Amino acid sequence: MKLSDIGPVVLVGAGKMGLALAKGWIAGGLPPERLVLCDPNPGEPALQFAVKHGVQLLDSPLGVLTHVLVLAVKPQVIYDVMVDIKPAVGPHTLVLSVAAGIPLVGLSEGLMTDRVVRTMPNTPAQLGKGMIGAVGLDIGEDDRAVADALLKTGGDVMWFEDEAALDAVTAVSGSGPAYIFHFVEALAAAGARQGLGADEAMRLARGTIIGAAALLEADSSPAAQLRENVTSPNGTTAAALAVLMGPGGLEPLLDKAVEAARRRSEELGKV
Repeated sequence: MKLSDIGPVVLVGAGKMGLALAKGWIAGGLPPERLVLCDPNPGEPALQFAVKHGVQLLDSPLGVLTHVLVLAVKPQVIYDVMVDIKPAVGPHTLVLSVAAGIPLVGLSEGLMTDRVVRTMPNTPAQLGKGMIGAVGLDIGEDDRAVADALLKTGGDVMWFEDEAALDAVTAVSGSGPAYIFHFVEALAAAGARQGLGADEAMRLARGTIIGAAALLEADSSPAAQLRENVTSPNGTTAAALAVLMGPGGLEPLLDKAVEAARRRSEELGKV
């Protein structure tokens, strides 16, 4: 399905993630007149986006014809938001939510519809390089095609049958970019402690992660194989990996981090 065949699309929440999706839709061919941004307190980026593309920016979706309603608000306020916007949802409306942790049943009951898709994108969606997990409630093939077309502008979409997987998706890819950014911070700090200047260490750390990510994208070999390709027996990399892959190393630490994120995702759904 083409984006030019979809709409009107009403986006509730014009923050970073909402605007990232909106930019992808416009770039992908969604006519600006079929997109409505709704945010009672829009920031300057939202105002500029609306002016640049000729997109409506409203306080509320009430009274607006809505074929697709996309909820991009914080999970802590989504239930209050749904109370306010419920009248905008009709039998013709497909609902997509990008709020972390909010279950399908909560969305369905909050908006009085079963045509609901719960998704979990991540911030690289701003560049079309995101990973997006998705699961639907009572949606048909056409609804899934619409959701898929909208989500694919942000990157690679993975559909799941079991909603419980979305909490794990949140913990791995939704929060994952922050783990990588912190790894860059830690690698740069370690380099500085070995005698590099702070700016030199950060430049090396950033460039290394960017280059490694590009290699991962270009080479379909398993990550383990790429790691082995870099590791000479008894060399410097092997010495470092003996620490990172040893007891108390990176894998058990990430196990704890991902589990903590998954649990928090589950908690958010119970608010």
